[in-house]
Amino acid sequence: MTNNTVDRDYFLMEFSDSKQLQVLQGFLFLLIYLVSLIGNLFIIMLVTVDRCLHTPMYFFLKNLSFLDLCFISATVPKLILSSLSHRSTISFPGCVCQVLFVVSFVASETSLLTAMSYDRYVAICRPLHYETIMNRRVCVQIVAASWLFGSFLGALYSYGTFSLPFCGSRNVPQFFCDIPSLLKISCSKMHVTIDISVTFGIVCGFFFLVCIVSSYVYIFNTVLRMPLSQGRSKAFSTCMPHLIVVTTFLVTAVTAYLKPVPDSPQLWDFLISFFYSVMPPSMNPIIYSLRNKEIKVALWNFLWKLNHYAFYRGKHS
Repeated sequence: MTNNTVDRDYFLMEFSDSKQLQVLQGFLFLLIYLVSLIGNLFIIMLVTVDRCLHTPMYFFLKNLSFLDLCFISATVPKLILSSLSHRSTISFPGCVCQVLFVVSFVASETSLLTAMSYDRYVAICRPLHYETIMNRRVCVQIVAASWLFGSFLGALYSYGTFSLPFCGSRNVPQFFCDIPSLLKISCSKMHVTIDISVTFGIVCGFFFLVCIVSSYVYIFNTVLRMPLSQGRSKAFSTCMPHLIVVTTFLVTAVTAYLKPVPDSPQLWDFLISFFYSVMPPSMNPIIYSLRNKEIKVALWNFLWKLNHYAFYRGKHS
C-alpha cells in the first residue's frame, strides 16, 4: 500500500443531501443503538445474576449478546456521528478497523450460533448425556474458538482487502467500510488474496450451515416423536428463538454480501445493509425475551427484587 493510500480519507454513503434529514437519521440510529445497547446489556446482566440461568444455553446467549454489542458498535456510532456532524469521511485506519471488526464479529457470531444449535441438539436428542458433553470447560473452549476463528478471518479479510491499491474514487457505496464496496472502488482487477479469503469464508460458512441444518433436522425429528404436547411445547420454546435469530442473521448476511454492488446505491441497498448490520443485534434481545419463558421469569424476578429493594430503602430512609 502506498503512502497515498494510507493518507487519504474515504467518503461513506450519505442517505440524504438534506441536513435536516441527516440530523433526523442520526437521532433515529441513536435511538436504535441505545435500544440494542440496553437490551443486550440486560440479557448479559440477567444471565450473570440469576443462578437459574447458569446453564450452557444461556452462557452462549450471554456471549451472543456481547458479540451483538460489539457488532453494532463497529458501524452505528460512526454513522450517528457522521449524520449529526454532516461529515461522512472516515480515515484509512478507521476503515481498516471497521472491516477487521465487522468480519471478526460476523464470523464469531456465525460460529457461536452453530454451537448454540449443537447445544440444543444435545439437550433434546441426548438429554441423559447433556451435562457430560456440554460441561463448563467445553463451553468456554467453544466460545474461545469462536473468537479466535473470527479474529483470524477478520485479519485475513482486512489484509487481503487493503493490500489492493486504491488509486481512483474514494466514495464507498455503503454507510460503513465493507469488503464488496471497497473492492468496487479498487483500481486492481486481480483480487487473488481476497478471492482466496472469500473462498475460505464460503467453505466455512457452508460447513456452519450444514451443521445448523443437520442439528435442527434431528431436533424436529425427536420433538415430533415426543408423546406429550407439553414436552413438545417446551422443546419448541427453547429452539424457536435461536432458529429465528439464525435465519434472520444468515439470510440478511448472505443477501448483503452476494448481491452486486451498484454504482449508485438506492434505498433498497441501504435497507439490505441495515437489516444485516443493525437489525439482528437490536432484535435478538427482544426475540429471546418474548419467546423464552425462563428469560421472562428471570426478568420478573429481577424487577420484583429491584422494586422490593427500592421499597425497603425508602421505608428506612
